[in-house]
Amino acid sequence: MNMRMSDRSARSMQLSILVATCFHLSACVSTTTGAPESEPNDEQAASINFQLAIEYFQNGNYELARDRLILSTEIDPKRPIVWSTLATTYEQLGNLCLAEEAHAEANRVGSGNFDVQNSYAVFLCRLGRYDDAEKQFERSIGGTTNDNPELMMTNAGVCMMQMPDYVKAEAFFRRALERRTNYGEALLQMTLLKYQTEDYLGARAFMQRYRSVHLPNPGILYLCVLIETELGDVRERSECSNELLQSFPNSEESKRILES
Repeated sequence: MNMRMSDRSARSMQLSILVATCFHLSACVSTTTGAPESEPNDEQAASINFQLAIEYFQNGNYELARDRLILSTEIDPKRPIVWSTLATTYEQLGNLCLAEEAHAEANRVGSGNFDVQNSYAVFLCRLGRYDDAEKQFERSIGGTTNDNPELMMTNAGVCMMQMPDYVKAEAFFRRALERRTNYGEALLQMTLLKYQTEDYLGARAFMQRYRSVHLPNPGILYLCVLIETELGDVRERSECSNELLQSFPNSEESKRILES
């Protein structure tokens, strides 16, 4: 990224999918005398296979993860998180058709599960099916048991930025901020949106709101430098760049400052 950010499409924030961290469980067979250990029931067996799949997935062994997830769904086909994780695994393996089938099954067995709906919406957005993704995000946001809709609202806004449809994106971000005034991710995305649409005063305002309640990282401080450069404010630019160089001297962003 150069100081003028000429390739503004590169600044679109990628959505991310969260996979739960689980502990490894292993079954053992006793070789000592005494009562034999009981065989796991179907629910336990499905859970063990799911937990093993998570470990395989986190280690990048997607084929093994897929096999364990398929086995888990065969034992207990009514767990939406397993289907959703299987969809993510298929996507990693490049099989988008099976990924969508698994997402659809996750939504079928987990009707009303807003996490599953959000995961499917993120998947649709990555495919460029923005209208379908928007509808799916709205279902997730409107879930009666959803106590964190600002996350889905922000994800939806990021998706709309990728279209790009900045009007819809801003509407989603503002909904998130109405729900939670100091929600950091929504404040950051509004800062990026304002910068990308060349509303630099607006970008500065949202940057200031973000920094008033959240600690900055190198990327935030570098964005601050870019905004103040566009506004021509030498003092504010120096403050942002000095904080970046002092707090994160070994960061890539600091290197860019020194090379500029």
